[in-house]
Amino acid sequence: MARSSARSASPMPVPPRPRRTFGDVMKALLAVVALLALVLGVPFGLIQVGRPVPDGPPGEWLSSAIDAETLIRILMLVVWIAWAQFTACVLVEVKAAVSGVGLPARVPGAGPSQLLARQLVAAVLLLGATAASFTPGISGFGQQAPDTHRPTVAAAQQTPGGLVGGQQQNAADALARQAEQIARQADTSGSHQQGTKFYRIQPPEGRHHDSLWEIAQRHLDDGRRYKEIYALNKDRVQPDGSRLSEASLIRPGWIMEMPADAHGGELVETPGTNPELSKGQQQELDAYAKDGQDGRGGQAGQGGHEQQRPAARDGDTTTGHFTVPAHHEHAAGHTATPPAGEEVAAPASHTPGLPEALLGAPLLAAGLLAALGRRRRAALWQAATAVAGRRRGMELPTPSGDEADVQDALFAGADPGAVRFLDRALRSLARSLAAEGRPLPLVYAAWLGTEELHLQLAEPAGPPPAPWTHGEDETFWRLEGREVPVPAVDPDSTDEPADEEPQAAPYPGLVSLGAQDGSRLLLNLEAVPGLVSLAGAPADRQAVLSSVAAELATNGWSDRMTVTLVGFGADLVPLAPSRLRPLDDVAALLDVMEAETASRRAGLGAAGADSVLTGRTGPAHQAGWAAHLVLLAAEPDAEQAARLAELAHDAARLGIGYLVGAGPDQLPGAAWEMEITSEGRLLAPLLGLELDAQLLPAPQHAAVARLFAAADAFGGGGGDDDPAGPAVAHRPPFLVDISEQGRPSVYARLVGRYELMGLDAPDDERGPLLREALALLLLHREGVHPRVLASALWPRGAGDDVREATVARLRDWLGTGEDGTPRLREDATGRLVLDASVVSDLDVLRSLYHEATSGRGADDRAVRGRLLTDALGLVRGPLLAERPAGRYGWLAHEIVDAQLPLLVADIGLALAAFHLERDRAPQAAEALERALVSAGTDERLWNELLRAVHATGDAPRLRALASAFATRSGARGLPPRTAALLDELLPGAAASDEAGTA
Repeated sequence: MARSSARSASPMPVPPRPRRTFGDVMKALLAVVALLALVLGVPFGLIQVGRPVPDGPPGEWLSSAIDAETLIRILMLVVWIAWAQFTACVLVEVKAAVSGVGLPARVPGAGPSQLLARQLVAAVLLLGATAASFTPGISGFGQQAPDTHRPTVAAAQQTPGGLVGGQQQNAADALARQAEQIARQADTSGSHQQGTKFYRIQPPEGRHHDSLWEIAQRHLDDGRRYKEIYALNKDRVQPDGSRLSEASLIRPGWIMEMPADAHGGELVETPGTNPELSKGQQQELDAYAKDGQDGRGGQAGQGGHEQQRPAARDGDTTTGHFTVPAHHEHAAGHTATPPAGEEVAAPASHTPGLPEALLGAPLLAAGLLAALGRRRRAALWQAATAVAGRRRGMELPTPSGDEADVQDALFAGADPGAVRFLDRALRSLARSLAAEGRPLPLVYAAWLGTEELHLQLAEPAGPPPAPWTHGEDETFWRLEGREVPVPAVDPDSTDEPADEEPQAAPYPGLVSLGAQDGSRLLLNLEAVPGLVSLAGAPADRQAVLSSVAAELATNGWSDRMTVTLVGFGADLVPLAPSRLRPLDDVAALLDVMEAETASRRAGLGAAGADSVLTGRTGPAHQAGWAAHLVLLAAEPDAEQAARLAELAHDAARLGIGYLVGAGPDQLPGAAWEMEITSEGRLLAPLLGLELDAQLLPAPQHAAVARLFAAADAFGGGGGDDDPAGPAVAHRPPFLVDISEQGRPSVYARLVGRYELMGLDAPDDERGPLLREALALLLLHREGVHPRVLASALWPRGAGDDVREATVARLRDWLGTGEDGTPRLREDATGRLVLDASVVSDLDVLRSLYHEATSGRGADDRAVRGRLLTDALGLVRGPLLAERPAGRYGWLAHEIVDAQLPLLVADIGLALAAFHLERDRAPQAAEALERALVSAGTDERLWNELLRAVHATGDAPRLRALASAFATRSGARGLPPRTAALLDELLPGAAASDEAGTA
């Protein structure tokens, strides 16, 4: 390619040449003398003294006595070694200064020597006429050199490690940078006369996407030099009007100026004629080159200020194999604008006491919180239905220590709305494609933002179904907005229309790896064409694998799947016993996976499907084609790694994914390579990824496992032979004085419609917010972390100032007690705790039941009856009935929402039994009907009510109750026990009622 003799038709004016003083010249001459003396004079003098090693065989002089001559020879040897090291430093510095490529290499153990060599070489370079014309005198080192007509590679490279915000580095580093700039500017001065090299970002080809790393690898022989390309092009206007603001964010069609030593046939030069370019492409290239000539004053390194990132255009940006939606400002879940009338919240900062790993993982936290709630509800029901001698009461043990911190972090960090959006979006996409008779596209990754979902396909798959649209190109599908027109289908839902089958989860292997530029990356592990390796320290790898395992076990966008954990995670199995399967070592895994791989290949062949994706949406979708994801913490040996690579070769087609905690050296067959750093960054240079990793460190891993284990132990029933231990009736977290003297100063009714007594109504528009905050505190007498309170009141995010102001208003509203102490205070852990003088009817209800069953009423039948009657008299309806729309969403995660119906049912059953013992069936039926007000779905209450009404002899009422119960049961029909009871009490009623309902 011909080189032009001029860079521009209208060159920029050259700045005036700085004058060299006599002192500058003398310093340079002294540096020349010092270099000659040290490099040539020292060895000449040493040769004159003699050899440092005496004559004779080594064994003889090594075993001889040490005298003065021997000491002199040892000192000579040390001087020779020091001279050789210094000479190597001089050669390295001279090479770097002359070539202008890269930073000087570091000579091992030569810190002071290399620093001295660098200063002397820099001073010598000042004698050159060309260098002197481009740099100020040596007395001005540390100041920024005047701008030339074009920023150079060296100047751009100086930005990351050079002067930031006008602050100077130490003298040696500043002088080294100045010497490096001298040499490189001289080099680029000559290159301007020849032309500047440019590269155009190529569009994706199949599954391959361009990245700065690969460009540097091809054209500079070192992928790590991608930073030089980035520095040369940062913030320059691209042909599409946007700018390069992140090294990992590039788009097809963009132009990149390359360092002078770039090579390869894909490069073009300007100025000059490039016959392979069209006229339009040549104009874009000339305009980009002119933009570089005109300077980038706002760029970092030019005046010490960094230009603010410009607003991105619509569409995505490409990062190696992945796409980051550049226009997202925040991560999913905690950043959208609050509803009208509420304070606009700034991003919340770190709050001591809660683990940041879970606060910054909204999808993982939501999955764990939902799974923990289901486990606790199941445990409560098991405890409620256990035989009397094995019952544990209605109160789960309150977490403390690390478990309390982790539970609070789950409440504060969870974003269930993002989980619902992702699940509905993916299922509706699969439903739409199935309706059109199209297969599911292979998806490598998903980027989830606050209001958008982006899917990156392995290859183009045609137009996406509405409301999906194309993103950057045909390999990107995008869905805007959190509302999905086609509702999701819950496989466990009982409200599914009879003529519509549940839609299987299309991409169960999606799992969060971290966040970048405000969007959360979910990698589809089962779509990776081979093994995924994870390098890093063992503890850091374990934190990543634990996070992946916990999210796969509990996420809401997957159905049936198997997650095999090798070498870790046995304590995580209680999170999802049906999904998680632990294995001890790689050998056991290989035996299992070889058999399963062969079985899946045969199954796909028999079904006539080319992949599991086809099976999930085709005629055989009922088979499930469940994903199987393998997470290995145990490093395989060479033979095992080869067998794993062979198994993973066809894994993507079979719905199997492998994530191996080993570096590329231990796993040479890895298709994708990632590394987790000690700072929590997840790096994948070849994929263009640099994420804030999602982690579950060892302390939080253990605390999560203990939370689930405690729930399982509570629901185990208890007994002498039970692993959970003997049955223990746990005390309520807060007992009140139920005597006449125990009158509270503030009383709240929560069981039924929310009412307050003893407090003046808030006199401003924040009243509903304060009432909601008080309700949350009343339901958590153990204390509420301020971060949890803020996330409950503002599920989409609140800043520290908003949170603190709300707590202050709440404290002022509650006031002080009779002793002058605030009714709202902080405990030793920083949690907000209400004073004992602030009481709710739920506190009284729990205290009455506890006193009736474990206190005075346990041994006194009359006292028990009176206490149970008083407790049932407090029941006025469900918890916080008639609450305003749009508030109290946090109740969905509260275990008390399941505790109250069971507690009321227990009270009703106990009081009915008390009356039936005295043959008072009408009173027993009245107690049961009162309990049904708050526990209307409890089958035990209905069955006992049928027995009590039957005991009264009122057949019409019994038949009406049977009909009402059948109507309430709906299409599912009467429960088997109820149907059997009706056949006994009212023969033929169950069959007729079910027929009438049908």
